[in-house]
Amino acid sequence: MKKVSTIGLDLAKNVFQAHGADSSGAVIFRKKLRRTQVLEFFAAQSPCVVAMEACGGSHFWGREIGKFGHRVRLIPPAYVKPFVKRQKNDAADAEAICEASQRPTMRFVAVKSEAAQGAAVVFRTRDMLVRQRTQIINALRGHLAEFGLIVAQGPAHVVKLIAAVQDPEQPLPEAARPILCVLVDMLNLLDQRIKLLDIAIARRAKEDEIARRLMTIPGVGPVIATAVAALAPPAETFRRGRDFAAWLGLTPLQHSTGGKQRLGATSKMGDRTLRRLLVIGASSVVRWAARKGAPEGSWLASMIARKPAMLVRVALANKMARIMWALMAKGGTYRAPVVAA
Repeated sequence: MKKVSTIGLDLAKNVFQAHGADSSGAVIFRKKLRRTQVLEFFAAQSPCVVAMEACGGSHFWGREIGKFGHRVRLIPPAYVKPFVKRQKNDAADAEAICEASQRPTMRFVAVKSEAAQGAAVVFRTRDMLVRQRTQIINALRGHLAEFGLIVAQGPAHVVKLIAAVQDPEQPLPEAARPILCVLVDMLNLLDQRIKLLDIAIARRAKEDEIARRLMTIPGVGPVIATAVAALAPPAETFRRGRDFAAWLGLTPLQHSTGGKQRLGATSKMGDRTLRRLLVIGASSVVRWAARKGAPEGSWLASMIARKPAMLVRVALANKMARIMWALMAKGGTYRAPVVAA
C-alpha cells in the first residue's frame, strides 16, 4: 500500500472530511470524520503533512494535530478555491486543500499559539465595542434629527447628543425620551468598558518589549503597538518590510499587462484591524504636520505638498508598516531620518 504523504482536512463544526494522497498526488483515501474521531484518526496516522484552510478553529486543530508529529500547513481560503473542481462539497474541498498544499509556491499561515490567540481577544473585543458605540451614536443622532434637533457628526459632539436627550426643555415626545435614555445608558456603559480595555492594553504595552520599541515610531501608540505584537505573524514570515505592508493590504493593486504598469487602489488584504489602526495612526501624524509643519525637505513635507491628504495617510501607514517590520526583525528602536540641508 502506498504511503500517505499529505492529508487535506476540510474543517467543520461536526462532520469533517479528510483526503489522503501520496507524494505523486494519487488518492489513497477519502474519509468522513465526526468531531470526536478527528484526533484519534490522526494519532493513528504516520507523520505527514496535514493541510487545512486558515479559518475559525484551524489554529486549535493545527496545535492538536501537530502534537502527533504531523507538519501542519494552514492555507488562506482564497488560495484553495482555484483547485476546487466543478461541484462544491466537503470531499471536493478536502481534495482541493490537499492539492493546494502540494504546490511548491503555495503560501501558508503560521499556526498561532494559545497565548497569541488569547492576546488577540482584547483587540477583537475592543473593536466590537467601538463599533457598537458608533452604532448607538448614529442612532441617537438620527432619532433626534427626526424631531428637529441637529447635532454635528464626530465623537466630540456626543456630549451634545446626551444633553439634548436629558434636557427636559427640549421638544422631545414623552414616549421617545425614556427609550433614548436607554441608548444613552448603553453609550455610557460602552465608554466605561472601552476605557477598561484601553487600560489593559496600555499595561500590556509597558510589559511587552517589542511593543515598547514599536512605540518609538511617530504615530504608534499602545493600542497599535500591542495589536501588531499580538495579531501580526512573526517577522521572519516575511522576507522584507514591503511584504509585511502588502500582507496588511497597504500596497496598490496591479492591473499590469503587456509591459505596462498599472497600479490601482490599495488591495485591502490581510488583517483589517491592523490596517485601520495604522491608517488612524498615520492620520494623526499628518494632522500634526499640517498644523505645526513638517521638517522642510522631509519625505512627509514633500508628500503633503504634492498629494491628496488621504493618499498621504495611506502612504505613511505603508511606511510605518515597513519600519515596524524592520524593528521586529532586526531589533533596535526608531531613529528619525536626518533631513538634508
